[in-house]
Amino acid sequence: MHMTFTVAVAGASGYAGGETLRLLAGHPELTVGAVTAHSNAGTLLGAHHPHLRSLAHRELLPTAVEHLLGHDVVVLALPHGASGAIAAQLPDDVLVVDLGADHRLVDPAAWQEFYGSEHAGTWTYGLPELLRVSTVDSQVEYTKQRELLASTRRIAVPGCNVTAVTLGLQPGVAAGLLSTDDLVAVLAVGYSGAGKSLKTHLLASEALGSAQPYAVGGTHRHIPEIVQNLQVAGAGDVTISFTPVLVPMSRGILATATARLAGGAEGTTLEQLRSAWSDAYEGEPFVELLPEGQWPTTAMTAGSNTALVQVALDRRAGRVVTVTSIDNLVKGTAGGAVQSINTALGLPQVLGLTTEGVAP
Repeated sequence: MHMTFTVAVAGASGYAGGETLRLLAGHPELTVGAVTAHSNAGTLLGAHHPHLRSLAHRELLPTAVEHLLGHDVVVLALPHGASGAIAAQLPDDVLVVDLGADHRLVDPAAWQEFYGSEHAGTWTYGLPELLRVSTVDSQVEYTKQRELLASTRRIAVPGCNVTAVTLGLQPGVAAGLLSTDDLVAVLAVGYSGAGKSLKTHLLASEALGSAQPYAVGGTHRHIPEIVQNLQVAGAGDVTISFTPVLVPMSRGILATATARLAGGAEGTTLEQLRSAWSDAYEGEPFVELLPEGQWPTTAMTAGSNTALVQVALDRRAGRVVTVTSIDNLVKGTAGGAVQSINTALGLPQVLGLTTEGVAP
């Protein structure tokens, strides 16, 4: 019996909601149900996303629970702090996917420190490729997060920067090759990562021809999430200096993350590093270690659900350097969400997603 699933998207007028709708519009098994918004309710979707031609005629309903009920899947593309109250009113058997931060963190104290509000609870983390390293009866076991996604009805989609840094570093962490007490990550981030609200520093006149750092000095809200992921991948204590920089492009993240070699791993060769990274992502449809000598660029991944990773050994500095490229709106947000939705619904994880980028 052929069956399609209906998906409601709350917060449909923003970048994340719009990108989710773009992917849903081309998905063979998912159909778009209600589209809702807050201040833009009552307007047509095409006024906000004129590129979504097949959905441009749809009216944005108010983001209220009655409009979200009756769907198989509800995607919440809402501001941080707004999804908990709505999710609490949705039935347990509905697949609810939060693109915001509300349900990503396990530690309520970390949530309160970085977000300053009450923690809404923890959902299944929506990064299928996240490495899970655990010790059972003194045997080390390696699994991946997708095993947990297959049986959940509540998914917390990762932060976009978090996805890039995690995918870059986790193979070395899981293999015991990296020390995690002195991690450094600097990211070039496209402006869509800053959201769609009107702010002076986001105007084209301020942004074009300029690169500007933000959330400097350990204040970025993605830091506790990166720490959490690397601990799941087998790290003990994690200390990371994390600095994102807005650069004049609309999409994309290029994350350069470095780590010192772990004690006892000083004699590690580049070949050993490369095999750890290629083993970690063997068979993964959307994460790829590039051939030696080829470096990721944001242009390679624009419009695709691909993460491209490269690893190098800086022998003089005693550091491993990883560079990871993703499209922040696809693999970093909506594509990661659709991949997780596919897994939770028992569909092939690649359905409705592409590895082909858009260039030039």
